[in-house]
Amino acid sequence: MATTQAAGELRFDPPGPGSWDRDVVHFPRPMTRYWADMHPDPCLRGTRDFARGYGMLLDALEYRYVHGVAYKTVRPLDPADVPERFKRADEVFRIKYWRDQLREWDESAKPSSLAAHKAIQAVDPDTLSDADLAAYLERCRDHHAAMIFQHMRFTAAAIVPTGDFLAHVGDWSGASPADLLGLLRGTSPVSAGASAELDGLIGAVAKDADARRLLESKDAPQNVIAALRALAGPTGAAAAAYLDLVGYRLLDGFDISSPVALEMPDALLRAIRAAVSGRENAPSDLEDRISGVRKKVPERHRAAFDELLGEARLTYRIRDERGVFSDIWASGLMRRAALAGGRRAKAKGRAHDPLHFIEAGLDEMCAIVTGSGGPSADELRRRHEYRTSPASNAAPPLLGPPPPPPPDLAGLPPPAARMMRAVGITLGAIFGSSEAPQEGRKLRGLAASRGVYEGTARRISNPSEFDRIVKGDVLVTESTSEAFNILLPLLGAIVTDSGGLLSHSAIVAREYGIPGVVGTREATKRIADGARVRVDGNSGEVRVLG
Repeated sequence: MATTQAAGELRFDPPGPGSWDRDVVHFPRPMTRYWADMHPDPCLRGTRDFARGYGMLLDALEYRYVHGVAYKTVRPLDPADVPERFKRADEVFRIKYWRDQLREWDESAKPSSLAAHKAIQAVDPDTLSDADLAAYLERCRDHHAAMIFQHMRFTAAAIVPTGDFLAHVGDWSGASPADLLGLLRGTSPVSAGASAELDGLIGAVAKDADARRLLESKDAPQNVIAALRALAGPTGAAAAAYLDLVGYRLLDGFDISSPVALEMPDALLRAIRAAVSGRENAPSDLEDRISGVRKKVPERHRAAFDELLGEARLTYRIRDERGVFSDIWASGLMRRAALAGGRRAKAKGRAHDPLHFIEAGLDEMCAIVTGSGGPSADELRRRHEYRTSPASNAAPPLLGPPPPPPPDLAGLPPPAARMMRAVGITLGAIFGSSEAPQEGRKLRGLAASRGVYEGTARRISNPSEFDRIVKGDVLVTESTSEAFNILLPLLGAIVTDSGGLLSHSAIVAREYGIPGVVGTREATKRIADGARVRVDGNSGEVRVLG
């Protein structure tokens, strides 16, 4: 990985055979060496697991990193495996296999993940010996990799029913994908930051005058949060439960380069204040919208419409839950351990800044902590300067030859064609941005979430800037992850450069009920920080007012 050169001066060679697309939706910025070393294997294994389990005509999705920049390719399926995949695709639709996975998620995977997170979180890495800290770093890395595998293996349970719904109902009704996805609103509470712990905190504060006065105080945010946790009785217990749930989850992104909630107490406290104060929700017209689409469906297909909508609404939540309760939290715990190592490295003169320690790979981290080697403090600083430099993002969108055209579905057995169409539609709705031309002070993107809002644009280039967001701002950023849901109570609208109607930015905007325009390609370049903007989530347009 490069350490001293800007991306424009580097060679970006394909990391393997085939066509490699840059993934700016999930990884808009260069990643740390730790992530680039750790992520590809569990991701490959997880995607291979779901492709096999759902009878997809592909082997796996593979990621590799060139100078820290994420590129992905689809590994082709061995022709000898095609007959078995045909058989499996038919079985998946007959038994609704995604229901089995949803049951596994709710009854096994999610509870065991929460227990594992809390067990690791219970260890204070600053109290460990050097040798024990190195072992703890390895424990956190192994847990992180396991959670990425889990995230990926549950992917198809989220995308197949949704894609199947979009494909069939789009054909029958002529409704747009945006209108159809709007029918899924309300089925993924976690995407809007909802949790039993947050509800408990809101309820406790409502009954506790001391807590309300504390939230309104002008004391330093970290002191207010500590005092809230220390309150006697139900309010302190509720605050502790909520902070234990979200405190070490990333605020955005997936890499250990992103801060966790407790590292940004000002933003976290303002989000808690906004959540406690509540917000006015417009009356829901969901039933009317469902009825309106249903009327457009020919009568002979309406029973199928009801079934497809039901399956999509049933499984929609797992798309964000598998990140929030798997690797988003695990990545935050790995970051906490790495920062403990960074503080120790700085004290020993092995790092100029504790934050530079996250630029090391896992083996390098352990070597620095135990004094057995590893990169110098100057080398870690050079890596940090490269990764955080705006110039490091100037990487080509494609490496290798152009991607081959998608397979002709007409020649496939009906279940296999149905499966591949559902997957293709969903992936297109995750990664695809708008291709509409821009026009002066008007930007065009994809209408991700209904509503119109005028407010101040807050252009955020990385999660460390979240403290600049105030309630009512319009977030203008490259993309977001499901981790961002903690800060949603602060926002009036969302505008992104990258991503489609099923990107995490679009999902969280719909679930929280704020206007969203995604995939504009150029919002962060064309909208100045502090500008007044009008976000039209109905038309997919953003106008700069001044």
